[in-house]
Amino acid sequence: MSSSPATLPGTVSPGAKTDPSEVTGRIREHIVNMCANPEGGHLGGSMSLVEVLATLYFRVLRIDPRFPGSPDRDVLLLSKGHGGIGLYATLCEAGFFPRERLAEYARPGSPFMAHPHPAIPGVEIPSGSLGHGLALGVGFALAHRLDGGDRRCFVVMGDGELEEGSVWEAAAVAGNHGLDRLTAIVDRNGLQITGETEDVGGLEPLADRWRAFGWHVHEVDGHDTDALTRVLETPPEPNRPTLILAHTIKGKGIPFVEGQTRSHYAKLGERQQRRALAALRAGAREENR
Repeated sequence: MSSSPATLPGTVSPGAKTDPSEVTGRIREHIVNMCANPEGGHLGGSMSLVEVLATLYFRVLRIDPRFPGSPDRDVLLLSKGHGGIGLYATLCEAGFFPRERLAEYARPGSPFMAHPHPAIPGVEIPSGSLGHGLALGVGFALAHRLDGGDRRCFVVMGDGELEEGSVWEAAAVAGNHGLDRLTAIVDRNGLQITGETEDVGGLEPLADRWRAFGWHVHEVDGHDTDALTRVLETPPEPNRPTLILAHTIKGKGIPFVEGQTRSHYAKLGERQQRRALAALRAGAREENR
């Protein structure tokens, strides 16, 4: 029998917990570098997700990157498929594959595409056709219940995809069946490709809408890893699914695109790449003072 692979440099040991804020800078730099690929990438919505994904993978999820298909693992579904490069960067830092593989992004024949593909270790479902992830999460949660296990399912969604009726059908089913092992996280950055969500298709009062479907709702600063850890580690209410509204900033960390719709998809030139990386590193130095 072959021995288990060693922990990759820069990653935590399987089952270990670490401060998510220690890895968010590296994750953001990976995202910038992938967006400097000749094909570009979904920059803004990946940057807004960084703290959410880092907190899940480094504090909350019961996973082992050496055995990504373990039958007792927790499941994370990235319904917001255009945040794929953010997921790739997080998975690589968590030890699912070597960092060198990120250079495969957008190459012909590579599984590292704009939207996640399950050929990549740690990716559970292909996603990108928005509005379907929560329904799949309901299916996973029901299956886990039938298995009699204690696995949890987390679904990460964008706020723009909440305009899809299938999201609310799934929300109603989850509430009706009391799926308390299901947690949905909405990346509430307020922007979608065509403008502000409230101008395109108003969502507010969003928290109350979820409560009306029988969900227990938390609202949190989506860039505060301590706050995210507290709500994600709070035991779920019995017979109620959990919804976390994570208030975020699209393009977080890059001042020249923060909070702007144009950050949705970007092809960074060499100068823009240097400028973005310099801004991220300056921000990290400021936080560490």
